[in-house]
This record gives sequence, C-alpha cells and structure tokens, in this order.
Amino acid sequence: MSHNTFGHLFRVTTWGESHGPAIGCVIDGCPPRLPLTEADLQPWLDRRKPGGSRFVTQRNESDTARILSGVFDDGDGPVTTGTPIAIEIQNEDTRSKDYGEIARAYRPGHADLTYQTKYGVRDHRGGGRSSARETAMRVAAGAVARKVLGEAISIRAGVVQLGPHRIAPEAVDFAAVYDNPLFAASVEVVPAWEAYLDGVRKAGSSIGAVVALEITGVPAGWGSPLYAKLDAEMAAALMSINAVKGIEIGAGFASAALSGEDNADEMRMGPDGQIVFGSNHAGGILGGISTGQPITANVAFKPTSSILTPRQTVNRDGLDVDLRTKGRHDPCVALRGVPVVEAMAACVLADAMLRHRAQNP
Repeated sequence: MSHNTFGHLFRVTTWGESHGPAIGCVIDGCPPRLPLTEADLQPWLDRRKPGGSRFVTQRNESDTARILSGVFDDGDGPVTTGTPIAIEIQNEDTRSKDYGEIARAYRPGHADLTYQTKYGVRDHRGGGRSSARETAMRVAAGAVARKVLGEAISIRAGVVQLGPHRIAPEAVDFAAVYDNPLFAASVEVVPAWEAYLDGVRKAGSSIGAVVALEITGVPAGWGSPLYAKLDAEMAAALMSINAVKGIEIGAGFASAALSGEDNADEMRMGPDGQIVFGSNHAGGILGGISTGQPITANVAFKPTSSILTPRQTVNRDGLDVDLRTKGRHDPCVALRGVPVVEAMAACVLADAMLRHRAQNP
C-alpha cells in the first residue's frame, strides 16, 4: 500500500492498524533545536482519544505517546535534532471478536469493499488501516507542527453543526470547544445538542456534523500559485481525514450566490500603514497565497457508517446479506475529528512555512 506520507518539506508518514500491536508515525523535515518532549504531545492526544464521554466510542485507550528518535538532550533539555522523529502509541484495548461477523461481509459506507477490490486482502478488525484510529498519529504530528509554527499562530476548530442543528455564525465561540463533551463552538447549544445526540446514540444510529476551522497569525505570502495553492493543499489534507466528505474555504458554496460586488474583499490602507480588508469571503487565501487575514474553512463529516440498524449488503461469496455492525463506535465521528482538523491544518502550515522560508530567505 502506497501513499502513507503527506507533506513536502515537513513530511509525515503514518503506520499501523486499528487492532495491531501499535500505531506510529515518522516526521521528517522538522527543524533542529526545537524543545520537544512527550509532554508536548499528550495534551493534544488526550483531546482526541476515545472514552472521554458517553458521546464517543468507549474503547479504552490511553494514547500514550513515546518518542523513539529525533530528539536529544544536550544538557539544556530535549530538543529536536533535525533527524526523523519517530512516535509510537501502543494499542491497549482491542476487541477483535466484535468484528467476526464482518470478516466476509462488506459494511455499507465503509472501505471494506474498496480495500478488498484494490488489494485482494483487508484487515476486518476495526477497519484495519482504514480506521480512524490512525488519526491519533496525525494529532501527534500536528503537535510537532505547532512547535515549528510557534505561538504566534493560533489554530482553532469546533463543531458548528450537529445534524440539522447549526450555531449562528455570530454566536461561534472557539474558546468553548474543549470545555464541553460535544466539542461545540458554543456553550449555549450544549444541553439541547446532548439531548439530541443521546437520542441518536440510544437508537444505535449516527449523525453527521460540520467542523469550523479558524487560523490566525499566518503572515501574508505563504503558499504558491497554481499547483501548490495553500487552499488546495489545506483542502486535500482535510479531505484525507476519515469520514470527511466536503470542504469549504472562506465563504465556500455560499459565494456562488453572491455578486462580484458582494464577494470581493475590498481593501483600504489602515492608520498604521497596513492593508485592511473590509470582509473575508476568500477565507484568508487569494491566488493560493495567504493574505494575512484569518484562514477559515468548514469541514463536513458524514455520519459514522457503523450502526446497529441492519443494512443490506453483500459478502465475499456474492450473496445478499443483512448486516448489523457490532463493536464500539462514535455516534458522531466529527466530535473527535475536531483535534484532527486542527492537527492537519498545523501540518500543512508548517510545511508552507518551511517552503516559504526556503524560497524567500
């Protein structure tokens, strides 16, 4: 299987399966002399790990990261050496027996059929390589990417729509996201959303959601025109996350309903000699290059495909069967997708920063 690596100068390769002994990643291209310990990784991993509330899978994983290479303590504390950083997380709570019934049947909405068709073999235990378990390593890589970017750049995401229920744009509060079990970008919606998702969960069903992303502090000039556009690479990275089916940059699809006058982000010179934009329909990127405005995006997650309701499918013997997926699953995969969205954005930006620095020393 190829294509397990993303990035150009800041490159991340992930490995491992959902029910294998461990998962891990190798980060290449990280600059040297950046302070880095496992304690820098763990807070981000703790936000994504399972079992944090009744609204996520109850798989019991500590997601404890161990740095195996690329860091050295020369007497002033552990720092990156510029060599590949390898990170490993042990799988601690696999229940492979839950997946015995799908060893030969293809779960609707999952990658079972396509993996079998392409490779002639698939690991049915929790989805194997196609499992969202792999995203833990993206979060670990994102923690390293944040070190590269520094504290001036803020990357925040949160759930702004759960099923049909949406937070008004003016009510979005990213500061509330990690203070509630739904990763909602508003404390006001939490009670109603909890009741709604409890109903979905108890019915053995699932629901989709939209995660909003906002990045501030990115200077103008990052990214490249045509085939290395910052928005194109951001969209590709976010689309690679499990269950993501749609991306909007800036106004996104809403811009199709705007006139040229309404959509254009007008500019004026500010009192400090800096350019001031009157709006940000472009989402902080023009011509594939950052404008210095906040970079904004919306990420649409489909409902979790593993549900208790029997669904029609086929098996490897070519027979029609009804399949009910057992196991421990998220009623809304987008909740734990929030830190993954942030991590992928961090990796894209770290790569863009290093490429910009190389071309514009």
